[in-house]
Amino acid sequence: MTTEESSSRSTTATADDSGSSRSYPLGLALASAVVGIVVVLPLLWLFVAAGEVSLPQAFDLLTRDTTTSVFVNSAVMVTGVTLFSVLIGVPLAYLTVRTNLPGRRIWTILVTLPLVIPSYIGAFVFTAALGPRGQLQGLLEPYGVESLPAVEGLEGAVLILTLYTYPYVYITTRAGLKTVDMSLVDAARTLRHTRVEAIRRVVLPQLRPAIAAGSLLTALYALSDFGTPAIMRYPVFTTVIQSETNTGNLSLAAILSIQLIAVTVFILFVESRLRSAEKFTTGRQGGRATLARLGHWKWPALAFCGSVVLVALVVPVVVLVGWLLGGPNENWRLPFEFQYLWNSVTLSVAAAAVATLAGLPVAYLSAKYDTTPGELFERLSYVGYAAPGIVVGFAFVYLTTRTLPSFYQTLPVLVFAYVVRFLPQSVGSTRASFLQVNPSLPEAARTLGRSSVGAFRAITLPLAAPGLLGGAALVFLTTMKELPATLLLQPSGYKTIVTHIWQAHKNQAFYDAAFPALILLGVSAVSIFVILSQEGYDVK
Repeated sequence: MTTEESSSRSTTATADDSGSSRSYPLGLALASAVVGIVVVLPLLWLFVAAGEVSLPQAFDLLTRDTTTSVFVNSAVMVTGVTLFSVLIGVPLAYLTVRTNLPGRRIWTILVTLPLVIPSYIGAFVFTAALGPRGQLQGLLEPYGVESLPAVEGLEGAVLILTLYTYPYVYITTRAGLKTVDMSLVDAARTLRHTRVEAIRRVVLPQLRPAIAAGSLLTALYALSDFGTPAIMRYPVFTTVIQSETNTGNLSLAAILSIQLIAVTVFILFVESRLRSAEKFTTGRQGGRATLARLGHWKWPALAFCGSVVLVALVVPVVVLVGWLLGGPNENWRLPFEFQYLWNSVTLSVAAAAVATLAGLPVAYLSAKYDTTPGELFERLSYVGYAAPGIVVGFAFVYLTTRTLPSFYQTLPVLVFAYVVRFLPQSVGSTRASFLQVNPSLPEAARTLGRSSVGAFRAITLPLAAPGLLGGAALVFLTTMKELPATLLLQPSGYKTIVTHIWQAHKNQAFYDAAFPALILLGVSAVSIFVILSQEGYDVK
């Protein structure tokens, strides 16, 4: 009888970990449901705000020239950024993975580092230092250069966003290249195809899903970005929503927000269809091939890599350091206080902690119980991440001003908005860690008398800790850099690093932005290092 009970207990434990409905965790499901509903609820107020406008008025707002031009501007900018990011990221990935490019490991790191620079800092630096009357023009003036072309408008926005989003395409394409069966290229070469023809016919079809994934990230980033278009004076969805919110025209801001979400959903849908259409064209793991020898193309390849790193990474850092070291005291109009750094760190730590705790039940239910509710709650937690930061910020502005005015522009609401925006970063990393935990380990703990909660705390949680830490670091990093939601929801008189940088931009106080911008870059670099170290990223 004892043996039968032990066997029954072991079977039940196994069922728990494998996701069997025999012992479905109702409490865990309820906690996940609460998290999903709390994340989605604020965004539903967008439709309440839009509902205050009659149907004829809404149609008039959507079809007037200003709204149409905003849609066209956004579409053109996103298309341009995505296209140029592919043209930069794909060749870089091929050069650093499949050729004998000198210093491939170093170039792999260098071409990825622009991710640590927020695009609005890049835009600020380029407009201030490289504009018609910027520092570069001052250096060239003795040589007869009286003015340089303005870095603004559509061209400026596409340039800056491309420089700081191409790494998304680079990283996904690089990962795809590592799984492509390159022996097929050698086979194509034996059929008298040139290497370029072999790559076009064999490699690129296999890379389309990876390129599409990177293009999706690039397009969503460009669509949701607020700082760069604002600095470049190029009206798009995000800048107009922020402007209408500040002027109190909440109905138009709500309609534009819903339209922006619809465009975001359309991009996700297109990427999903492309991915499903290409699911049978990907290569098999393995298939090692000899590295392509660049020969006399080595120097153009090095020049290409060096130019990208120089413009995207070296120039902004050098300009910021120059401002910090060479700025005369009379140019310092907005002194930086370390309280701003403390405020940023406090908010980011709070958001990371809350997101990690809120993501635990969602990630565990999704990873260990293959059920429809678990998948549904996980999808709900991703809704806020699909919405641009300006939309999340506006949703909370409307929610608090209309229903909870005492909470308007308070720190708890600001942290709540960060959690809604970045919760999927914690859920995704945590879920991946739970999937890597061997189910037999917590099962063994339960057969030795541990409860399910005790086995989770003693076995599963410590083993999944690297994923939790990586997800928390990612939430911390993105919170530190978040601009639009912070501008809309920060308490009056409460300043952070990003709001100080933004104020310096508005006042044209370039030197005052140097120190906080360099701090933000340093924090970003450290956070990226923590994330990559926890994920075991390989740059070989």
